[in-house]
Amino acid sequence: MRRHHHWSAGCSRGFTLIEILIVMTILGILATIAVPSYQHSVIRAREAALTENLYQMRQAIDAYFADNAAYPDSLDALIDARYLRLIPVDPFTRRADTWLTVPPEPRESGELEEGWVFDVFSGSDLVGLNGVPYREW
Repeated sequence: MRRHHHWSAGCSRGFTLIEILIVMTILGILATIAVPSYQHSVIRAREAALTENLYQMRQAIDAYFADNAAYPDSLDALIDARYLRLIPVDPFTRRADTWLTVPPEPRESGELEEGWVFDVFSGSDLVGLNGVPYREW
């Protein structure tokens, strides 16, 4: 015995335009909520990487000074002396050659410290989520 399924005029096989528009609207609303949250997470991850990179380079500068009684002449000197394997990439400029270095301050006696790299900062012009420019971290 064969059964035939006949679709009546009131039944349809696809979605109506209204149903598709409602689904698209819901997806649009969800996307507008998710994208800023995702972008915020990406910035927080880059800030964490920047904080770690600065910490590692500052530790290497301090270790170099402790061993040599002088600051390094460049960040490359930290690699040459094996305090760092490589200069890390700044997560905001996405380059390893944009780090800003600060020379040491003269001593109270007016005598200058040896070396040119006392501290290091990001070369980015952007401002962090905390309102502080990355150049000041």
